[in-house]
Amino acid sequence: MFIDKIMDLDLDTLNATLRNSSAEEIIRWAVSLNEPVMASTSFSPNAGVMLKLVTDVAPEMPVVWADSGYNVPDAYRVAEQLIKLLKPNIKPYVPLITAEHRNAIMGGIPHPDDNPDLHREFTRQVKLEPFDRAFTELAPKIWVTGIRKEETAFRQNLDILSWDGRGILKVAPIFYWSEADVLAYMSEHKLPSCKHYFDPTKVAENRECGLHTSA
Repeated sequence: MFIDKIMDLDLDTLNATLRNSSAEEIIRWAVSLNEPVMASTSFSPNAGVMLKLVTDVAPEMPVVWADSGYNVPDAYRVAEQLIKLLKPNIKPYVPLITAEHRNAIMGGIPHPDDNPDLHREFTRQVKLEPFDRAFTELAPKIWVTGIRKEETAFRQNLDILSWDGRGILKVAPIFYWSEADVLAYMSEHKLPSCKHYFDPTKVAENRECGLHTSA
């Protein structure tokens, strides 16, 4: 049974070993488990790093894009450029109702400090529910993600391999990369990056939207 094999993995030992592996080697290791695997992207700045790593190693791997419908033109244009350039197996998921419909009901994007309950519902609708649909339909046992240790306080307590609250093995190939490492990779491979990006579920770059903390 898959669950036995995954749950028997010694993450402490594996994390110590993978710490000295390249991002490509970590993705190959994840694929070598021969279980359903998916990646994800938000097409945020420098998203090209993970997209290139995934498409170079496993071009058939599904890449989930939960498009909130609230992003800015620059981000959408760069997303199209990256899709054409790298040809990822992109799987877009969008909220069940449009941004205009939701704006009419909620009066715009709710701020977590002004109305935390409404903001939680907003976040559920535009990000968590589309991702839940992706998890249900793709049924991954492994999730390749671009999270990095230095990004948020919550991520300081994670590692290359960690358990998602859904029981999925989360694999973060660039977990220990610095911002300088990311920029160097982007430059080396001449990958386009948006200059403007907007995640309506966050009020600051170092804030978690709930995708990695809930489940």
